[in-house]
Amino acid sequence: MIIAIDGPAAAGKGTLSRRIAEEYGFHHLDTGLTYRATAKALLDAGLPLDNELLAEEMAREVELAGLDRAILSVHSIGEAASKIAVMPLVRQALVEAQRAFSKREPGTVLDGRDIGTVVCPDAPVKLYVTASPEVRARRRFDEIVANGIPADYLEILADIIKRDERDMGRADSPLRPADDAHLLDTSEMSIEAAFLAAKSIIDAALKQ
Repeated sequence: MIIAIDGPAAAGKGTLSRRIAEEYGFHHLDTGLTYRATAKALLDAGLPLDNELLAEEMAREVELAGLDRAILSVHSIGEAASKIAVMPLVRQALVEAQRAFSKREPGTVLDGRDIGTVVCPDAPVKLYVTASPEVRARRRFDEIVANGIPADYLEILADIIKRDERDMGRADSPLRPADDAHLLDTSEMSIEAAFLAAKSIIDAALKQ
């Protein structure tokens, strides 16, 4: 059983994915962290971020089992990751690793930008989780402030809009819902409501 969850930044897909994986006892992979881990490896080694062959080499060495979300969520790593994420050789290397992960028993939940369209196009369940840019910026702002870090809402909003344009406009694997994905707009939805909506879709697929 493969559950593919896509959507833009800060739409709540990570929280939802982890909750679903826990509920069904499935393995979970935040595929965005694989790009961040590759970027961090380059930064740690003092290597340039514009050398595609070097980046591909690092991508092939990423250990999917040991991805630390807390370490990899640092803003500077995210910025570096967005630079290497557009490189076709890096994407190819990481997609291969993500596909291998998706075959784990008894099932997997993968979340990212191109799971339903590129990584696992045959996944029995595809969800596209989204929300308005304003709601997503507010969530990110609240999350940062809750951790005691000062934040600027308008700066976060501009960053999210810029990231959406980059993700949706790239030539290789642009962010878009798969044709057979279930759309979950969480703008007016609590995490609990989104989870229950997703659970009913998954339960129906498991019965088939």
